[in-house]
Amino acid sequence: MFVWPIRPIKAIKWIFVEFLFPWGFLFIGLAIFSWNVLTPEIDSSGPPSLGFMGKIWLKNVLLLGVLAGSLHWWLYSRKRQGDTFKFSHRWLSKKSTRFLWSNQTYDNVFWSIVSGVTVWSLFEGITLWAWISGVSPQATWPAHREYIVALTFVFFFVSSSHFYLIHRLLHWKPLYRSVHELHHRNVNTGPWSGISMHPVEHLLFFSMFFVWWLVPVHPVVIILTGFFKGLGPAVTHSGFDRVLVGGRQIPTGDWFHDLHHRHFETNYGNIEAPFDWAMNTWHNGSNEAQRAMVARRKLQSGASEGKPS
Repeated sequence: MFVWPIRPIKAIKWIFVEFLFPWGFLFIGLAIFSWNVLTPEIDSSGPPSLGFMGKIWLKNVLLLGVLAGSLHWWLYSRKRQGDTFKFSHRWLSKKSTRFLWSNQTYDNVFWSIVSGVTVWSLFEGITLWAWISGVSPQATWPAHREYIVALTFVFFFVSSSHFYLIHRLLHWKPLYRSVHELHHRNVNTGPWSGISMHPVEHLLFFSMFFVWWLVPVHPVVIILTGFFKGLGPAVTHSGFDRVLVGGRQIPTGDWFHDLHHRHFETNYGNIEAPFDWAMNTWHNGSNEAQRAMVARRKLQSGASEGKPS
């Protein structure tokens, strides 16, 4: 997307064939279905009710359970494809004191549901209520059809930009040690590692919802925000580049982000946003990128040692 001179046809092909297919389109379709079928009726005469928020939470728990649970069952419990397409030959830890109950999966499920889905559902429910109540600006279908379609696709890039910014903030030492370290215990990730985070990180991670309090939006895009941020990480943290089902290869894991979990100081964003390239923190897994990362660390270490005490 960022080569020069610009190649619009190749860029558009990459967006639709590689970037959005299949998971982006799946989340868009699921968001449409969720708004029309799964979202409970919203009463705009008062604040969001506990029952309404509970139904939103239950819906999101079930969806995350189906996606992350299915990937975990296929790839880790049954090991139906062994380590084919696996990024690391190591498996998830079952005897480490870094995790609750000394079990990485149990730990990840706990943080993902108890904190992750709760914050996600709270932000989603309140934002939907604000839209229905007229508190936040509205875009309606079909009156603003072209705008909503364009916003849906722009959203993915805006969300990636938001992720980079809050992710860099989380790597600020005081926040990393007290908050983000919990997520980075997962050096070797699995589907439930995606939103296994500290509650403070969840507040920052899902703060993308607040954009829709200022920008006109349709509820489908609000719900899509939750699916992309809440369900998407189960796919990108699966630990496998592809899942083999019935002889077909389904793209899953994110090698770019997996390298971040290994090296910590690279690939703070996503490949569709050029911030890492611009900030010289890009790592593509090559020997050249590895040497560049080591050189940066030595330079930073030398600069730190040279500071007066």
